[in-house]
Amino acid sequence: MKSASGTAGRAFVLRLEDGEVLHEQIELFALKNSIRSASVVAVGGADDGSRLIVGPKDGRSSPVEPMSHVLDGVHELSGSGTIFIDESGKPLLHMHASCGRDGRAVTGCVRAGVRVWLIMEVIIHEIIGIKAVRVHDPINGFALLEPEG
Repeated sequence: MKSASGTAGRAFVLRLEDGEVLHEQIELFALKNSIRSASVVAVGGADDGSRLIVGPKDGRSSPVEPMSHVLDGVHELSGSGTIFIDESGKPLLHMHASCGRDGRAVTGCVRAGVRVWLIMEVIIHEIIGIKAVRVHDPINGFALLEPEG
């Protein structure tokens, strides 16, 4: 295990608008507000045609081949995640969300492109005084979190 410690910083409330792409808007907001690390929660509507990454195709194979799922119809969404900067200083969102409609649900990573249906509420809790960076791993292609404790 690797860990780092920080303290609570600013808190932000965002309302994303119809058609906006969830991860793009949160990362843009983080960049404009100099957010380097934070926890994030989101609740609202995911539009028809939104995409989630729903797992690796072959488990522990290398390289990792992600599977995607396209939402058929508008879904309710509840997600949680983190923001940490990459090696160039750009904030990256890592968020998993559960999306449900008519008794069915799917859970996955929002990076493939979740579009907001009508509105989505987002709360960002900044973590200050922490040293952590997402570092690109050439073996699996992921930007892995590297906290410095």
